[in-house]
Amino acid sequence: MEIKILIIEDEMIIARFIEQHFYAFYQNIEVNIALSCEEVDKYMQQHKPDLVLCDIQLQDDCDGIDLMLKYKAEKQFSLIFITSYESKQCIDRTIAVNPENYIIKPLNESRLYAGTHIVIQRIAQDKETLKPTLNLSELTAAEIQVLKLIANRYTTKHIADKLCLSPHTIKNTRHRICRKLSLEEENNALLTWAIEHQHMLEC
Repeated sequence: MEIKILIIEDEMIIARFIEQHFYAFYQNIEVNIALSCEEVDKYMQQHKPDLVLCDIQLQDDCDGIDLMLKYKAEKQFSLIFITSYESKQCIDRTIAVNPENYIIKPLNESRLYAGTHIVIQRIAQDKETLKPTLNLSELTAAEIQVLKLIANRYTTKHIADKLCLSPHTIKNTRHRICRKLSLEEENNALLTWAIEHQHMLEC
């Protein structure tokens, strides 16, 4: 399962450095960059990250620790601070948000890898442990047929036309499938699930 990573860093060069090395280090990750508090707010409204790497001193006097206090109360994610601050007082302040690690700038490949690898591996293991067992026994033959078409990226209208049914009927079928598979009916969760399990649907 894909690990969603958010980098909060107001210097694009540093943010891109982290992003590029993450894609070189790991597979099955999605990396997003937020250069300001406004971009963080926008991302958090729509997504749930697994890991956040956050600079402490951002532009416009936005404090990364205060920002993480806001979101740690709402969402569950692992947190690593990346900063040029080395003072004991600053490190002590981060305890309030329970970070997994604290990496001092300037960054290099070895420091970035050492500071993040154990955390990312643990997240990957947790996701694998929590991964639901595929059980299609509760789905009807018609629902599995719809799932196969979804996996092939057919839209609701195209599925309805192919099966000679109404789009409303297909929408209701999609809702039932989501309930049976315990999927959220948003952010293309059903499409993602169908694509990931396409090989098993064809069995």
